[in-house]
Amino acid sequence: MSLARRIVPCLDTDGARVVKGVHFEHLRDAGDAVELAARYNAEGADELVVLDIAASRDNRPTFLDTIRRVAAQLAIPLTAGGGIRALEDARAVVRAGADKITVNTAAVQRPELLRELSLEFGAQAVVLAIDAIREGARWTVRVHGGRMATGLDAEQWAHCGAKMGAGEILLTSMDRDGTQSGFDTELTAAISSSLSVPVIASGGAKLPRHFLDVFRDGRADAALAASIFHDNTQSIRGLKAYLRDSGVEVRLPC
Repeated sequence: MSLARRIVPCLDTDGARVVKGVHFEHLRDAGDAVELAARYNAEGADELVVLDIAASRDNRPTFLDTIRRVAAQLAIPLTAGGGIRALEDARAVVRAGADKITVNTAAVQRPELLRELSLEFGAQAVVLAIDAIREGARWTVRVHGGRMATGLDAEQWAHCGAKMGAGEILLTSMDRDGTQSGFDTELTAAISSSLSVPVIASGGAKLPRHFLDVFRDGRADAALAASIFHDNTQSIRGLKAYLRDSGVEVRLPC
């Protein structure tokens, strides 16, 4: 029996408020993190991701109080990150209520961090976030909230990250982020088809068909979205019903 595909709302936070933009820019307020978390928990989300998008950029610690307040609303797994640079940062996030921790910039700067996190929490609790942008025939990795180019090949970095101890890849297409033009199934398939760890596709979702495409053509294990859920463009219940009727294995909400 195939594993159920997961639907994962994401709360990009800048403090206690949720924000959303296009191509990681032009951010707008999208609501209260705690209220949205409670709503998605009730609607049947499989997991929730909370990211402090300004933490690495502003060189400040992850906003732990937001994680605590969000975790109190949930009966589903919570992944949290932003500004995690060392084991102690990750321990604080887990103590605040996160089930998984996600790292991006710090892992690029010091890949050994992934091994340390995996040894401490188990690979299943370590999510490597990769913000990828197309450059010619390949995709490269950006860090610091998408503002800094690294020159790293995204496919090679995903393989390296998994080898170093990441148990999951959160893959965001910067080209599609906030555009609602559909997931980058080519990018997702290029990475998911050659990895043994799950891949969460992110960036570009709007229509139910976009999720179907990324599960079928992109071979994603999970699909993450933000603004379509925040703005009530798409309900999680309705999306799961569509996917089920289209032959995709999903966990239906009670």
